[in-house]
Amino acid sequence: MFNLANNLTLVRILAIPVLVLLLSFPYPLPCLLAALVFVAATLTDFFDGLLARRYNLESNMGKLLDPLADKLLVTSALIMLTALGWLWAWIVILIIARELLVTGIRSMAAERGLVISADALGKFKTVLQDVAIVPLVLHYPWAGIDPRPWGLGLMLIALFLTLVSGGNYVLKFFRSLSEQELD
Repeated sequence: MFNLANNLTLVRILAIPVLVLLLSFPYPLPCLLAALVFVAATLTDFFDGLLARRYNLESNMGKLLDPLADKLLVTSALIMLTALGWLWAWIVILIIARELLVTGIRSMAAERGLVISADALGKFKTVLQDVAIVPLVLHYPWAGIDPRPWGLGLMLIALFLTLVSGGNYVLKFFRSLSEQELD
């Protein structure tokens, strides 16, 4: 069922090949355009959720596609940054490993009828990752300001939050299992 909210999610998914293509030409103008595409795509995440809640457009397709689109967008950007040598691979590996772990935990929980919803820490992690990616994608100095140290610093903080929020999901999962066994 495609509605306005789901269409915005699809726009985010369709932005991924454009982002990857632009980052395949690591020069100032394509990097600026890639940063703009990334920002526009991340804004669709805010608006699709807002529209879905406000106009009762929530759907199972949206519940599946929205987090998938988020993960695809962020991991695509991170992988391209690593391929360009602009971000350390170990950071990207840890972030992707956390995402796979949380996805697996949510799947196992769902099989048991449990819902482990996103918390404020996980949402803040996502925002900080998105914010950190922008200066890393910009890469080149603009108006005498080098965005790389800002992006790297923010990404290290985002990595810390990524790992902490991943640990939080693991704890929630085991607590939910314990509570389920007590019932």
